[in-house]
Amino acid sequence: MVHILGIPLPDNYKAVYALTKFYGVGAKTSKRLCARFQIHDTAKVGDLSPFQITSLASFLSSPSTAPPLPRYPLAPPNFVPPPPNTSSQELLAKFKEQQAQTAEKSDAKKKKWADPLNSLKVESELRNEIRENIAHQRMIGSYVGRRHAMHLPVRGQNTQNNAKTAKKLNRLDRW
Repeated sequence: MVHILGIPLPDNYKAVYALTKFYGVGAKTSKRLCARFQIHDTAKVGDLSPFQITSLASFLSSPSTAPPLPRYPLAPPNFVPPPPNTSSQELLAKFKEQQAQTAEKSDAKKKKWADPLNSLKVESELRNEIRENIAHQRMIGSYVGRRHAMHLPVRGQNTQNNAKTAKKLNRLDRW
């Protein structure tokens, strides 16, 4: 059994599903994490290498400070591979020429690509943010904040019959 950030991940679980045990990581985010760390869809937690486990743990502990992913250029749709008898020096010269041409074009349209996983918040960091948002709503006296303060459903649910669960959840201060 592997423990990452204090969460036990059983060895017989698939890694994609085991990552959803973290608070704030759903199915889509766990698939993105697996893709980032080259973990196959059917790989189980027990099959992960120690390097994958440590890199996953270090990323989840502080995603914003993780090194950026390398961006590899993709071939355009009209790409035709060169003949097999072309020398590597010719290929390298042609590649550098194309790279210089595309660099001139891309300077005008340069957009910075943002990794969606860099803004990931999990476990206590996400819980703190949710608690602060609820406290802010209560402090400014909004409708949502008053509903939280009265331990009632917040999102417009019917309160006559089926608000038992909301009353139980909103009674607790969500720490």
